[in-house]
Amino acid sequence: MSAPRLHCLMVLSSAVEGVSAQSFIQAYTLASSNFSIQLASPHGKNVEYVQQDDNNRRWFNEFRSKASSNPIAFETVDSARYSALLIPSSPGAVHDLASNTELSQIVNHFIREKKPICAIGSGVAALCCVMSPDGKSWGFKTYSMTGPSVFELARTQEFSSLPVIVEDFIKDHGGQYNNSEMDAVHVIIDRHLITGQNAHSTLMAVQNLTLMCAQNKHAVSGSRDMR
Repeated sequence: MSAPRLHCLMVLSSAVEGVSAQSFIQAYTLASSNFSIQLASPHGKNVEYVQQDDNNRRWFNEFRSKASSNPIAFETVDSARYSALLIPSSPGAVHDLASNTELSQIVNHFIREKKPICAIGSGVAALCCVMSPDGKSWGFKTYSMTGPSVFELARTQEFSSLPVIVEDFIKDHGGQYNNSEMDAVHVIIDRHLITGQNAHSTLMAVQNLTLMCAQNKHAVSGSRDMR
């Protein structure tokens, strides 16, 4: 009899700037082979998958026909049910996730319980929501992490109007930021946090999330066997 699957909460932006289609496909496909996936977005709103092409449009048409493609609202999430948190690259994250109070409660649970968190590319902005009530302390201060560099963001038309520059936010709030060259696959692991610099880093980041959860599951079962 196979062991029950772990549950993974996949957090998505519902802003018009959307979620990277390619990052989502890679993250969802790889994660769903190892986890039971639950999508969640602000107020359970529909998600716009941006930068679709002829190759992945058919995949999304099939995906949207499934009930599991409909996200639930952050307010209804029972964080204790999930073993992992996954945030694919999402250009919309700076607009509706970076300051979302409901998402902050979810992420704070994962920090307290030291559960694996994986944020990729522009989705790293979602981690900015974890501020103390007085706004002076960030939940990921002292963590080493990556995310889109200023140079990568500067190539986008929206750069001058972005409410959050991830690299600057991390540095200004006590985090340790590191990046590689533009568009390079670059992943940083610090404790239970996995971050990828850009959408190209999706597969590498999710693979590490899978390995981290498998290691944690093995450690828990091992400690039970010793009792």
